[in-house]
Amino acid sequence: MNQKMSYPKIALLGLQHMFAMFGATILVPLLSGLSVQTTLISVGIGTLIFHFFAKGRVPAFLGSSFAFLVGIQLITDPYTGLFAGADMPSHYKLAYATGGILVSGFVYLIFAALVKLIGTKKFMKLLPPTVTAPTVILIGIMLAPFAISQSSNNLVLALTTLAIVIICSSYGKGIIKLTPILLGIGGAYILALIMHSMGITNPDGTAILNFAAAAEANIVGLPPFMMPRFNIVAIMIMVPFALATIAEHVGDMVALSTITGEDFIEEPGLARTLLGDGVASMFSGFIGGPASTTYGENVGVVALTKIFNPRVVMMAAIYATILGFSPLFAQIIYSVPTAIIGGASFMLYGMIAAVGIRNLVEAKIDVSKTKNLTIIAIMLVTGLGLRFGPRITFMLGTTEVPIDRLGIAIAVVVGVVLNLILPDEKG
Repeated sequence: MNQKMSYPKIALLGLQHMFAMFGATILVPLLSGLSVQTTLISVGIGTLIFHFFAKGRVPAFLGSSFAFLVGIQLITDPYTGLFAGADMPSHYKLAYATGGILVSGFVYLIFAALVKLIGTKKFMKLLPPTVTAPTVILIGIMLAPFAISQSSNNLVLALTTLAIVIICSSYGKGIIKLTPILLGIGGAYILALIMHSMGITNPDGTAILNFAAAAEANIVGLPPFMMPRFNIVAIMIMVPFALATIAEHVGDMVALSTITGEDFIEEPGLARTLLGDGVASMFSGFIGGPASTTYGENVGVVALTKIFNPRVVMMAAIYATILGFSPLFAQIIYSVPTAIIGGASFMLYGMIAAVGIRNLVEAKIDVSKTKNLTIIAIMLVTGLGLRFGPRITFMLGTTEVPIDRLGIAIAVVVGVVLNLILPDEKG
């Protein structure tokens, strides 16, 4: 399976994998407030950590996870977040979020041990698609309001981004079809440059582009690493999202096994790949980066090119790490208008929810069966109802715990319990 190839060829093919993951990976820090530099370093080194645990056998790239964006927003949002109204610097709020990400990575280690203890088949019965798919749907729906708010500052740029993304993903071929988000952001950014040069401003009068920070940035420099902070409620908010990314991880391992003809579930084993993914997320949380997850975009590149050599993906990880040490590069990324990010988010957030629906379809879940319908229905109402309903709190010792911030967490627990206690229907 490890096809022999020259180092120049590995270097060239690694660029393709880097571009495949790039658009989505840098979008996470732009949406959450995390550092682009730190994110690139965390996904680069995190991918290399994964390959160490996976014995260098699995051609997978670990990019920044969108699933955890809801949790980050629930913690850091200045108006509705966990620390709303508190006299606290914004980077402290982000540090609490990354502390939750670090602990979420530890959840992978627990599940890896569980897989080793009970076996893969029994493990999969604990997290069936009837539980994981509604979780993914909830994540996408809860992110939807943020796409609207980000786009509202300049609808022309937002709709231009969305139009390019739709056209590229629907009619594009090859690399164009694989990188619609990157092309959408790039195309709209060119329009923003033209509008800015013509003296056009945003509807509120602010400049469309601001290059002041980029003009002063060094080409090479250390990223703003951030030590994690820990809060019990922030951890309770973040941990359940690991269940969604664990399900995503398993799906990608199955997909890569099918594509390459190698059974990665057996060798190097699901326990080892979960362990690598978890340690990568713990590392990312420790330095102030987002949670990591195996990237379907890079799985798509493997399927398209039939290049299965893991060293190609490792080269992409090295490229990402190198870019992470360029403050100038990061500031150029930061100059992308929020409305452009919002336009891309229309597609991304909707796709997250759609992926959850697709998971139900691909798993052939019969929603006419009472057990399946009950689990899905109760999870959706619990998650959405708590998030967008009235504020509910309870005291955990001396800590006030906002129930409405734990909608997804409670929905996941409810789903797992219902799956265990409800009887299976015959026929």
